[in-house]
This record gives sequence, structure tokens and C-alpha cells, in this order.
Amino acid sequence: MYPATKIERFNENVQLKYQLFNSIFMTLPFDAIDNTGALLPLFSETCDEGYKNNKSPQQIFDAFAEKYLQDYTESQKIDLMFRFIQYVERQVVLFDAIEDAAFDVLNNLEGSGSLRESRERAEGNGLSDELQEFLNEFQIRAVLTAHPTQFYPGAVLGIITDLTTAIRNNSLSEIKTLLAQLGKTPFIKKEKPTPFDEAMSLLWYLENVFYKTAGEMSSYIQDTVFKGGQLEHPVVSFGFWPGGDRDGNPFVTTEITLKVASRLRTAILKCYYGDIRKLKRKLTFSGVDGIVADIEHRLYRSVFYSDGEIYISLDELKTSLNRIREILVERHQSLYLDELDSLINKVHVFGFYFASLDIRQNSRIHDEVFKDIVAALAERGNTSLKNYFELTEEDKLAVLQNIKTIIEPEWFKNENTRLTLESVLAIKTIQQNNGERACNRYIISNNESAHNVLEVLSLFGLLGWENPPVDIVPLFETVDDLKDAHTIMQTLYENPKYAKHLKSRGNKQTIMLGFSDGTKDGGYLMANWSIFKAKENLTLMAREYGIKVVFFDGRGGPPARGGGKTHKFYASQGPTIENNEIQITIQGQTISSNFGTLDSCRYNLENLLSAGITNGVFNKDKKQLTSEQRQVFDEMASLSYKKYSDFKAHPKFLPYLEHMSTLNYYAKTNIGSRPSKRSKSKELDFNDLRAIPFVGSWSQLKQNVPGFFGLGYALGQFEEKGEWEKVHQLYEDSLFFRTLIENSMMSLTKSFFPLTAYMSEDEEFGEFWQIIYNEFKETKRLLLKLSGYKQLMENYPDGRASVKMREQIVRPLLTIQQYALHKIRLMKKGKENDSLLETYEKIVTRSLFGNINASRNSA
Repeated sequence: MYPATKIERFNENVQLKYQLFNSIFMTLPFDAIDNTGALLPLFSETCDEGYKNNKSPQQIFDAFAEKYLQDYTESQKIDLMFRFIQYVERQVVLFDAIEDAAFDVLNNLEGSGSLRESRERAEGNGLSDELQEFLNEFQIRAVLTAHPTQFYPGAVLGIITDLTTAIRNNSLSEIKTLLAQLGKTPFIKKEKPTPFDEAMSLLWYLENVFYKTAGEMSSYIQDTVFKGGQLEHPVVSFGFWPGGDRDGNPFVTTEITLKVASRLRTAILKCYYGDIRKLKRKLTFSGVDGIVADIEHRLYRSVFYSDGEIYISLDELKTSLNRIREILVERHQSLYLDELDSLINKVHVFGFYFASLDIRQNSRIHDEVFKDIVAALAERGNTSLKNYFELTEEDKLAVLQNIKTIIEPEWFKNENTRLTLESVLAIKTIQQNNGERACNRYIISNNESAHNVLEVLSLFGLLGWENPPVDIVPLFETVDDLKDAHTIMQTLYENPKYAKHLKSRGNKQTIMLGFSDGTKDGGYLMANWSIFKAKENLTLMAREYGIKVVFFDGRGGPPARGGGKTHKFYASQGPTIENNEIQITIQGQTISSNFGTLDSCRYNLENLLSAGITNGVFNKDKKQLTSEQRQVFDEMASLSYKKYSDFKAHPKFLPYLEHMSTLNYYAKTNIGSRPSKRSKSKELDFNDLRAIPFVGSWSQLKQNVPGFFGLGYALGQFEEKGEWEKVHQLYEDSLFFRTLIENSMMSLTKSFFPLTAYMSEDEEFGEFWQIIYNEFKETKRLLLKLSGYKQLMENYPDGRASVKMREQIVRPLLTIQQYALHKIRLMKKGKENDSLLETYEKIVTRSLFGNINASRNSA
């Protein structure tokens, strides 16, 4: 008998279980309208039938109401819509829990991409020493961000966790109880979360998932790769943005930054205390029992009886644990050594800080800050920055090179200026309390020049902090900035002040690249190719100046923002791109869906690590793109960019997003502390628009434009010129290009144009809708031709099935959303009584939640 295929395992462990548990869920009496559970499947059926017959959401809902809701008043119909939305949200939770429970059945945790596979491959090829050498230098860093693409409140996350366990254990009575709890638990936050609230919700993952997983991975590498030798270099680390990311978030204050850092320290000490208590029950031998008891007592005081005071230092903890280790080996036959080593490894990874808090601010804010500083110094008779803003780039750098004065945050009334200066001093405080690695990076969003970087370095000196142990990290985002990135870095490497600073940081330079804003600016293909080329140029430049460059990717989660199959993406980069570390942002649903359980977290972290190993150990001599293939890539990216730029410049582009999508409703969801756009202007400006509501709005329309627009056009041009073979050869030879194509396929699979086909008849936007639909059809046709597949995502049948089931679950919700949007437009045009305008707007806002959660990587 053959083993079950992946799709067979999916059908048995996900699809069938969902049908079973959903049928139980639908019969539970949650509210006064007992027949909601009976009506929703009928509505879902009406939707499917309606879209097959080219009906609009309005026609579908009206037909359903005529057949099943004959005695309902308008108010009762609206009430039922809200009930449907609530049911669908909970069906999504149920599906999430079932998929999470089946994770180890659907994925081979010891197979391709695992640490075990990398180790065995190295041993089989006589590369064990190279693997050790590589892991002594290499590291992955997962940076948790609070970008609002995850709508589950803490209580619901808790239910998902319990439900996953109950499903895995096939405990029917417990599942039924949890489904009942789910039905009665609110999903909606009445108030916007503060940045501190966001930090606390992400801290749950650090305490409950990452802490254990990182420890297990470190111990596995220590035992099997280093054969029991102590692991001095942590191969995995974590970053943290809530509380430190100030870009466009006026609610991040200095107090919150310090509070988050303090809570991170308390949380990690609590984790150590839990582990040491377990060890105390085992390490009952002479010589070690007293040391263990002393550590336990001092950690206990630091966690539970401390007002910020620490009763054991990190060095003292490490020394004590290593002393216990020596005694266990010398006198007690290494009894329980594995458990002790696991804790030692965790202390190496997490220190007294748990995750490094990054500080981030936009270069435009720094411009304001420097204007204030120039004015404040002039007031005090200091002319060292006189005419600074009229100077050339070269002269600005010369002035910054020699600036020697001191300023105080209290001088400034402008809140942005004061908070920016205070954030620099906050870094110093956090380092004093939690250690240098607790907060040692300052990221500059929208970095456009060398002076943007030198200004930030100068802020430290202006505030009296010379030689700060802090990395300045420029973030290059737009297509133009990516093109110039290497020349900007060359200027900095040659600048004496910056070169001196870099030397003090071990000549290591971290550079961040923004996929999401790059995609928003240049379209899918151009953004990805621009970042690839920027990395190559930055690598060349760094090697020339003897700098160790590290790339930090703002990949987020979804394909439309650079996400997708992360392992394949990194394994495809090759020797022309420096492979010192893999650093990525993880956000929203990507945290819960890819790292939310111990199995999925370990699987995905190991995949990242093995991608680095693949490049650094196994694929050193991998075939690179030929100059002809690079030319093909260049031409395709340029064609795609032109198509996307013309689309973006279309006079209906912004009005379409504003009037036909859910863009204006994102700000009302209370899911994130950041405003949905950077400026307070009422006018919609594309440059101020954040990538998340931008990508998310296309996702709600089921059009996913940022994940494909321009790609089909570019491929079509090669087909038309009779040069299709060039593209096909690129697809065959380049894993990077193939990964981009596969990620775009996912965006197309998550699109559903029958939902908005009625817009093709719209007087104002019909033609614009058609442009999008034509590009969708062309891209789909050519991606199938290129891959040789009969259907999209054919090589990931279980992934495709998961997408299809999720899309099916939310279809009724999206139908209601479109119905409500249509009503709102009629009311605003005066074609219908607007007494229920607010109610329908509330329906739209409420409908965002379930769809975002179902997509798992939608925004």
C-alpha cells in the first residue's frame, strides 16, 4: 500500500474534520436568532450558484431574501447579516485550529528544509566541518512587528490554542465546549490598542512558542552538529518592533518604549525561573543543589519582588549555570545535562532582554528634527549648522563630520523633535538595564541619502553619547532609492566619521530593504528584481571596503509584500548576495499562522536556517544567471514597471480605491495603534498611504493587484516578440524567478473576480475594473503556460486546497461586504434613503475581520 499523498492527508485531516466540526458548530444556539446556523449554509449555496450565473452580490442577497427571508423587516435582515459575519469569523477560527492541529501530519518536520536533513546532507557529503564553521558565524533573526494584519484578540488566540489541542486529541466533548465558548467570545476591540497592548499580545508568542523552540533548536545543533560541545554562538535571535517603531505612529512615547523593554526583561526572567524550578526537582545532588536554590531565589526576587531591581546579573547567571555543568560532568555522570544545557542555550539566545527592541523613525521626521536643532542652536548663538539646509550633500556631510556641540531634549516644544531625541537616550537606558543587545539598532525608514544616516549618528553625539554601541540601519524602499543604495553606502564607507563608527561595530553594516513599499511603488516584479539587484550591488560594495553586510528584509508575510515561500526565496539567492544572516520581519497573521504553534514555529525557523545553510555550505558554486538571462529579467521588470506605473497614474486609480474598496474602513477597525496613513490630510495621497491598507484593500476586493499587476503584460510582450523561449529558460534555470512566479500564483489563486464583476457595468469605474481583470486573465494564462500546469498552485495541492476552502468560507461575508458597499454608494449619491448609512458602514468594517484572518497572509 502506498503512503497517503499530501492532498489525501489534507482531505482526511483538514477537510473532513472541518465538515464534521462545522456541522456541530452550526447547530449550537448562540443567540436569539436560532436559525442563523441553518440559514448560513443556504446563503453560502446561493452565493456559489449566483456567481456561477454572473449575478452581482446585490442580486444574490436579494434573491436569498426573497426565498428565505420573506417575513423579515429591513432591520431583521441587517441583524442577520451581522450574525452571518460573526458565524463566518468563527468558522475561520475553527479552520485555523484544524489546520494547526494537522500541521505535523501535513508537513514532514524531519524532511526537506529541516535541521536534520541539513546535518545528514553535510555528513553524507563530508561537509560536517564546513557546517560547524558556517553555524559559528551565521544567524537567523525573526523580527516581530505589530503591523495590523491580525484581528484576533488575546481571548480568541487562547481558544485557538486550546481548540488545536482538543482537535489533535480527538476530544469531542472538549471541542464542543470550546466551540460554544468561541460563539460567545467577542472578536471586536472596542478601543484601539496602544503600542504597549500590541507588545503584550506579541509577548505571548515569545513566552509560549519562541522560547521553547529556540532552546530545542540550539540544543539539537549542539548535540548533533557540535557533538555535545557548548554552543557559544546563538544561531537564532529575535527582534521586536512594538514600542520602538515610531514611524508614522504618534502613540509610541518614550515611556512606552521603556515600559516595553522592562516587560520584555521581566518576561524572560520569568521563563528562566520556570525552567530553574523544574531543574531544582532533578538536580538534588551535593554541590549543585545549593547553587540551583540560590539562582531560583534570586530570580524569584527579580521577577516577583522587584521594582525594577535585579538580584542576579546575566554574568552571574551564566557563571552559576556553567559551574553546575562542570560539577554534573565531573561528579554526577552528566545526569540531567541535556536539560541544563537547554537552559544555558536559552540564556545565550535571549539574555536579559528576550528580543532586541528596534527603534525606527522616518527620515522626513529627522529633517524636521534637524530644522529645530538648527533654529535652537542659532537662538543660543551657535552657528555651526548655519545654512545647513542650503548646502550640497557633500557639504552637509562635512558639517556633520565636525559637529561638536551638545543639545538637550527639553529645549524643544515640537513633540516629534523631543520624542525623537528622547528615543536616542532611551536606547542608552535600555542598554544599561537589559544589556547592549536589548536595544542596539536605529532604523531609518525612507532613507534617501548618506546625510540621512550621518544625521542620525550625529544625534547621538549632540546628546552627549559619543561612540554609541548602536547600529544605524538605513531602510531603502522605493525603486529609485534601491537603485542608488550602493552609492549611498559607498559615500558612508568613505566618510571618516561613519567609517570610525563602523569599525567600533566590528565593520558590520545592517541594511534593511522594504518589499512592501517597494511593491506599492514599483509593482510586484520590479520591486523584487530591484531588491535582488540592490543586494548584489550592496554586496559588491561592502566586499570592496571590507565590510560585513547583513540584509534585513521587510518581507512581512503575503506574496504581494514580498512574502510567500520564504525558504525557497532565500535558498535562491546565491553567492552574489552576502549570506551572513537572514533577518526578516514577521507580522500579523504570519506570526500566528507560521509561528503560532511549537510545530509550525520550529518547522519555519528551521526552514529559514536551512536556506542559509543551503547557500553557505551546499550551493557555493551554484550556477548564476547569465548576462542574457539578466537582460531578460531587466527587460521584463521594466515592462512590468511601465504597465504598473501607467495603471497607478490612471485618473481613476485613487478614486477606485477610495470609493469602490474598503480602504477608508481600515482606520475604523481598532486593530492597530498606527494611523492608516502617514499624514493627517483629508485628501488621499498615494505617498502617504501605508502598504498594509493598500494591499489589504485589494485583498478585500479579491483582486490582489500588488501580487501580479504588470507581470502578465511583461510576459505577454516576450510571447508577442517570439522570444518566449528566453522566459521559459529563465523559469527553468532560476529558482529565484520560479519562486516569484509561484508566489504570484498564490496571489492569483486568492483572487475572485466574479465578486466584483458587476463593477464592469459601472459608469465611472467600469473601464478601470476591466483593465484589472484583463491583466489578471493575461497573467493567469501566461503563468500556466510558463509552468506547464493545468491549474494555479498545482505543485502545492494541499496549499491550493487550503486556499480554496478558506475562500469558500468567507464568500458569504464578502458578498455581504459588497452588498453593503453598494448600498453606501447609492445613499451617498442620494439614490437611496441614508438613514441606515452608519449601519451599513459598520457592516463593511465588521466584514474586514474574517476575510483578513482567513487569508492568513492577505495584507
